[in-house]
Formats: sequence, C-alpha cells, structure tokens
Amino acid sequence: MEMLITFPGGQQVAAQFGGMTVLTDQPPESGGEGSAPTPFALFLASLGTCAGVYVLSFCQHRGIPTAGISLHQQAEFVSTEDGKRRLVRVRIEIIVPPEFPEKYHSALVKSAELCAVKKAILEPPEFSISTRVS
Repeated sequence: MEMLITFPGGQQVAAQFGGMTVLTDQPPESGGEGSAPTPFALFLASLGTCAGVYVLSFCQHRGIPTAGISLHQQAEFVSTEDGKRRLVRVRIEIIVPPEFPEKYHSALVKSAELCAVKKAILEPPEFSISTRVS
C-alpha cells in the first residue's frame, strides 16, 4: 500500500491513499489547532476499530444483532526517566447487552484478538526511511 504524506498547513499532516485523505493535527499546546486527531491518537483508534471489525464480522456471520455492542479501549502510559510517556498497555473491553449469547463471550474475544493492527505490533515490520531529490 502506498501513501502520499503532505503538509497542508500549520501543524497538519495528511496521508492520501486509495482516494481518501486522513488528516492529523497537533493540539494547541503543541502548536497546532486541534482540528484533527494526532497521529498517535489515530494509531490507538486503529487498534480499537480493527478489533471492532472482527467483532462486527463475528456477529454478522452468526446473525447476532450488534445494537448495544461496543468496545471500550483504555491506553495506559508510564513516564520514562527522560520525562516522556510510553505506552505500556492497551485494554479493550467488549461490552455486550444482556441478551448476547453467553456461549459466544470467549469466541468474541478471540475474534477481536485477530486484529491485524495488533498483530503488526506483536511482529513489527522493518522500517526504512531515506531521502530522495525530486
């Protein structure tokens, strides 16, 4: 998958791919306008929405209504010795209504664990960054 990353103005950074544009910004305290999520917030959102795709698919394949089902995600950070914050845990809780079949609770968790974004973190890719004169 190829993306073109551009700088529309201020602290905004945009990723263009597949006919879509994803815009990011920094909060005002970091010099931005807070007009869009930060790149790291999008990263965290990609974890939750990816798990959500698998939960949705699980329910759809079994004819289980998704009304009342949601995912609650919490990111936990610690401060490092140099004063930065480091992500140490991501917790995702799948909230189901009382009528959700109890026999599917563990299978629903296993489905969410299939998330490709999570797998990319657990088996990280190699990164290569370079410059090129156009």
